[in-house]
Amino acid sequence: MCMIQNKMPSVWQAKWINPELSHEKDVRQPASIFRRRFLVEHTENAVLYLTCHGLYEAMLNGHRVGNFVLAPGTGDYTKRLTVQAYDVSDLLKEGENELTVTLGDGWYRGSVGIDGLRNYYGEDLALLCQLESDGKPVLCSDEAWEASQSGPVRENDLQQGETYDARMEDVSGWHGVKVCAFGYANLAPTESVPVTEGERFQGRVFTTPNGETVIDFGQNLAGYTEIRLTAKAGQKITLWHGETLDENGNFTQLNFDPGDRNKNGIPQKIEYICKDGLNVYKPSFTIFGFRYAKVETDIDLKDAQFTSVAVYSQMEQTGFFECGNQDVNRLFLNSLWSMRSNFCDIPTDCPTRERAGWTGDAGVFAPTAVYLMDCYPVLRKWLGECRLAQKEDGLVQNIAPVNNSGSMISNMLQGSAGWGDACVLVPWALYKAYGEKSILEENYDMMCRWLDFTEKRAQKTRPHNLLNPWHKYLVDEGFHFGEWCQPDVDNGASMKKTMMLGAPEVATAYYYRSASLLAQIAQILEKPEDAKHFAELAENVKKAYRHSCTRNGRIVSDRQCEYVRPLSFGLLEGEEIPAAAKQLNDLVIKNGYHLNTGFLSTPDLCSVLAENGYTDTAYQLLLQPDCPGWLYSVKKGATTIWETWDGVRPDGTVHDSLNHYSYGAVTGWLFSGVCGIRLSAGKLVLKPQPGRELGFARAKWKSPIGEIQSSWKYRGNTLTFDFSVPVPATIILPNGEIFAVKEGNHHYEVLL
Repeated sequence: MCMIQNKMPSVWQAKWINPELSHEKDVRQPASIFRRRFLVEHTENAVLYLTCHGLYEAMLNGHRVGNFVLAPGTGDYTKRLTVQAYDVSDLLKEGENELTVTLGDGWYRGSVGIDGLRNYYGEDLALLCQLESDGKPVLCSDEAWEASQSGPVRENDLQQGETYDARMEDVSGWHGVKVCAFGYANLAPTESVPVTEGERFQGRVFTTPNGETVIDFGQNLAGYTEIRLTAKAGQKITLWHGETLDENGNFTQLNFDPGDRNKNGIPQKIEYICKDGLNVYKPSFTIFGFRYAKVETDIDLKDAQFTSVAVYSQMEQTGFFECGNQDVNRLFLNSLWSMRSNFCDIPTDCPTRERAGWTGDAGVFAPTAVYLMDCYPVLRKWLGECRLAQKEDGLVQNIAPVNNSGSMISNMLQGSAGWGDACVLVPWALYKAYGEKSILEENYDMMCRWLDFTEKRAQKTRPHNLLNPWHKYLVDEGFHFGEWCQPDVDNGASMKKTMMLGAPEVATAYYYRSASLLAQIAQILEKPEDAKHFAELAENVKKAYRHSCTRNGRIVSDRQCEYVRPLSFGLLEGEEIPAAAKQLNDLVIKNGYHLNTGFLSTPDLCSVLAENGYTDTAYQLLLQPDCPGWLYSVKKGATTIWETWDGVRPDGTVHDSLNHYSYGAVTGWLFSGVCGIRLSAGKLVLKPQPGRELGFARAKWKSPIGEIQSSWKYRGNTLTFDFSVPVPATIILPNGEIFAVKEGNHHYEVLL
């Protein structure tokens, strides 16, 4: 049985049916169960179409339909609700069959987003179901179905958790259903991949210093715990899930405490009430971000088994990296695990506190994501949500799908530079990796409208910038996060300053970046007039930037980001480039080989240094063991990337999410820089930047054009290189030698 892509009924005969005759608003409800017995004569070419308000889990003749966890997935349901199509020919039998479907609250009416809002899309649960054989309906959801709220799932919430009473698995209390007129206008076929179960980790039970029973699964992930134990009917076990231990070695959830933004809190709790004998359970309608689980029970756990199950979008790992430094190897794995943890139908920021599709996070990480996993379907789906969330005036919202309160303040704090620009940056990253023009075509209108919005915003200029001859191309108005989360900079104070004075350096640089990329994209899509317009626009924006943000091309700043950005985006010219690169290098050295870049520019820091001749400094940064530095978290035992550099402080206190992929974007440089694998729409260049500090490095990328391998190793006074390429490629060695090679294996040795 498999899920069929891009398929819906030609005609809907099914009706929307609601299982709840009544319910209490804002109270967590039991999961509802539908059932229908029906007869079929033929079982060939049987396709079951399913979607719902909430989450569904379907069973046909006692067998689960598909492996989609948290189906039908997330999205702006008012505008697009996806329908899954399953080939169920092997599950049907001639004669009588039974289909049961259990519905949970999910994103539809459960806790969502940074505010923990409930009933975001509505208060109802509802099912739409149509089974066809050879294209003809043989079963449709309608008033003949039955429903019950007397099943074992007594409470469920995507963020809060689930309560399950195994004594109620023999469902009773069946009653009729309500037919609802929700219509079919917002329905769309599934074009992405399902969310599925992945890796499994056996838990180790131990006792904390304060006497609590805690399970360590060894890996921080997004998913849930599977329980296997023997007990007596009525005994209860409660699991609280968290990412870390506190400074005393005790269980804590304080690092993702949402504070005032989420009045309900985020307990990440499972309550399981046992039946007699063997109990095996895993939740159906919730996932958590966790490595540890605190256990409360009077059950004898001597023979109990606890297994954490990773849950993420079905993506094949495509990037593999190994070097002579085990901490860097762990850093690579941490980035991979944070991607797995946060690509749950769409890319999100964290699997605990917010679970929101922040545009900025996806924008900075997409060039790395395409190396690590086959993420094209997930990012493509998310870009569709960005299009749905785009305002009439072209503003691209900071989160897609939108899940905030809709307050005046929420609406004002939108359209940040570097966040909205993800509508250009993410399609461009996908195009370069996959070579698919269609991703540019699908999102071209969104990109153009975003540039139009930015162009209009630039028309308003603060008085102190009016002397800039190109001030109409300078972005110093509107809301911007700026260079978010710089070490030793207070975010709150920084935001207040930005709101008072604007953020022209960040915002104008991104205006240039998007305009210059759109000029290239228009050329690729054979839109010469658009290409000319965006190229001219980019040139004027560049002039505005250089006038206000440099002194005749010279940068004057003690912040590394203000060098990284213009160097990376191409805003400097001629001798200005090596001068700025030297200044950046000097700043890094002066800072003890610590970075002080923030959210937006950190991914490009090592790359900019290495490309401008400061490879040694790039490696010193990569290998920095102290905070702020990538290996600090590794030294602290991290198994994922942290939201902030000091998520666990030297004294052991914890704060903020410990599973954000954004700072893991540096692992993209392990592929593009350290091992030098660079693919641009089918054109392959290998330009490794080796460092003796690692001893050796090797990367393998199962790319869209075939498997690419690149490795190097220091052997005394010799540096050896080995490459395997699936297509003709250009190889550039560190000594300047250039080779045009055919597909196959290639070996080089360079004397040092």
